[in-house]
Amino acid sequence: MAAIGVPALATGQRADPSAPNALSQGFSILGDEWSLFLLRFALHGVTRYSDFAAQVPISHAVLSGRLDLLTRAGVMERRQYQDRPPRAEYVLTDIGRATWPILSAMWGWERTWVREHSYATPPMRHTVCDHEITPVLVCGRCHETVRASDLDTEWGPAGGWHRSVPEATTRRRSITRGAAIAHTFYPDTMAVFGNRWSAALMGAALLGIRRFTDFEAALGAAPTLLSGRLASLCSHGILRQAGMEDHLEYRLTTKGLDFFPVVAMAIGWAERWFSTSEGPALVSIHRECGAEFQGRLVCSHCQELLAASDLKLGSAPA
Repeated sequence: MAAIGVPALATGQRADPSAPNALSQGFSILGDEWSLFLLRFALHGVTRYSDFAAQVPISHAVLSGRLDLLTRAGVMERRQYQDRPPRAEYVLTDIGRATWPILSAMWGWERTWVREHSYATPPMRHTVCDHEITPVLVCGRCHETVRASDLDTEWGPAGGWHRSVPEATTRRRSITRGAAIAHTFYPDTMAVFGNRWSAALMGAALLGIRRFTDFEAALGAAPTLLSGRLASLCSHGILRQAGMEDHLEYRLTTKGLDFFPVVAMAIGWAERWFSTSEGPALVSIHRECGAEFQGRLVCSHCQELLAASDLKLGSAPA
């Protein structure tokens, strides 16, 4: 991907330059560790408040707030299943169920790159071919494997850096955040998606931005905040510093580049469910086939398209 600049609008089209676009809205949901936890358990069938509370070390105030946030975003639907006393369950909507490729790509990346943390990442098994696999990102048109460097990307009608930065949807507390990071099956993923500015930095790096001042200009983040987020991504081996002090750059490592399937699935999800009639925020063309890129995940063993119902965690029974 090459660095991109100011979006071009179609003739006669008027966009509100301050309105958050699909990327901002989608990554605002994904850019919170507790929301990702709840999505993970919901995709495995958890629906009731007490069961979420039993799975995650989270206060009742934070749990209630995140479930409310996911409900208001249309990711979950609150359904009352008991009148006396009143009790409700939280069921994934089509939008929520559609997050499975994002979580699957996260799982595959963690299993490949993160060997040392408090929880072992179990293997993912594809029940169609009955092999342990890693999801592979391919072009939905030609089915060739795709890396970030295989795409030409430009801003769409709803694009622009300031419109794409995720909004702050929750009040962050360092204590609960520390508990989340310690508990997660995705410790390095949380370095990117567990913070909205880190997610924005990762997107900017994949789109070709390298210099501190360019990150600052594109994202509008405070220098101290930006320094902290860049340091965190470097400490997790996702970015590395290159060059001299007066010409310092932040470049993606191989580990960071391999995170692209997660980002691609997240962008596709956000554009599908949160776009407006204005058009997409990003347009990517796969150079190999010339088609507009629509990412899909396939099995690393049999190369068949993956479906949520065909994925299981854990080894095959002996």
